[in-house]
Amino acid sequence: MPRRYLPKRARILGTVSLSSRPTLIVFGAGVFGAWTAHHLLTSGARVSLIDAYGPANARASSGDESRILRCGYGPDELYSRWALQSLTAWRTLFERVDGGAAPLFHASGVLWMASDPGDPYTIATLDTVQRLAQPITVLDRMALRTRWPHLMTDDIGLALLEPSTGVLMARRAVQTLAADVEARGAQAIRARVVARRDDVRLQSVLLSDGRELRADAFVFACGAWLPKVFPDLLGGRIRPTRQVVIYFGTPPGDDRFGPSHTPAWVDFGAGIYGVPDLEARGLKVGIDTHGSAFDPDADDRVLDAASIDRTRAWLRHRMPALADAPIVESRVCQYENTSTGDFLIDRHPELENVWIAGGGSGHGFKHGPAVGEYVAGLVLGTAKPEPRFSLITKGTQPHRLVY
Repeated sequence: MPRRYLPKRARILGTVSLSSRPTLIVFGAGVFGAWTAHHLLTSGARVSLIDAYGPANARASSGDESRILRCGYGPDELYSRWALQSLTAWRTLFERVDGGAAPLFHASGVLWMASDPGDPYTIATLDTVQRLAQPITVLDRMALRTRWPHLMTDDIGLALLEPSTGVLMARRAVQTLAADVEARGAQAIRARVVARRDDVRLQSVLLSDGRELRADAFVFACGAWLPKVFPDLLGGRIRPTRQVVIYFGTPPGDDRFGPSHTPAWVDFGAGIYGVPDLEARGLKVGIDTHGSAFDPDADDRVLDAASIDRTRAWLRHRMPALADAPIVESRVCQYENTSTGDFLIDRHPELENVWIAGGGSGHGFKHGPAVGEYVAGLVLGTAKPEPRFSLITKGTQPHRLVY
């Protein structure tokens, strides 16, 4: 019979006592885990960062080539503020750490398109971004045609452009961060947890390489693996779904689809997003609609015919010059969805020194730096808990509110 998990006000948990230089373990070297390790290390803690497959691996939600960083989130000012905070942190990291010859952030701008000129979410996005004094431009159909004649937008009723945002090179960015964390003194381990020893506190974990590790506190930022780690607690509350992105080859000698001439975009009504042709990998088209249930360990990541048909139909309608473009690459990753799309960042209700950080829900990558700072603050006792991220607010029936 499943355990009952009580709201925080009904829990009886001791205060976690940490030494002046605590030993902390972070499980999951994706964007949430790597940034959490960064902030814990910066605080002076001893940190281990553990991942079964390695930082930003091919199975991870952080493992694709690129992720959009936008500010607009409808009325959700918290997410907009975290996106801005994170953009600054990403840029600071990239200025400090050499990520290679190619840039890790492309300031292509992000275009939000809605069919309905009165779409409430889009109007709220405009209001929120303006209230935060961030640049955003309202574009009518004539302006869209003038700026991007290769983009067919006659059916777009309202469009917003955030010119100062753009695209993060996701896989390389996380691997650069993880390498920096290790260089600064964190212990990086590639292994999986095979057993835990716990009571009201987690005492230690046994790893697949035979090591037993003890720590003062533990953070599980395992993404789509969280329901496997805590099945009684998170089964149904975090739902991994199969998500597809496809890269289409652009015509030879044609630079219209690069970041200088095509922004990243969200076609809200169509449920399609994408990024321009970066590093000559092709124009990326992603399906935002939640896919079928997905096992991040065992399921194949093979492109399916239905996804090809849907993305080609979108290209035929919106970018007809690429309607017959060849597929040069594809990826099957996963979202790890909560019921609303809000993050799940909370202390475990029965293990007083364990925190859970997940529920990226397809939009979390951009917020990695802010999430990591917040989680580190919870562990160290310096952050005030945000109620909307609590476990008690997460149901098992999908009711998506965050896009």
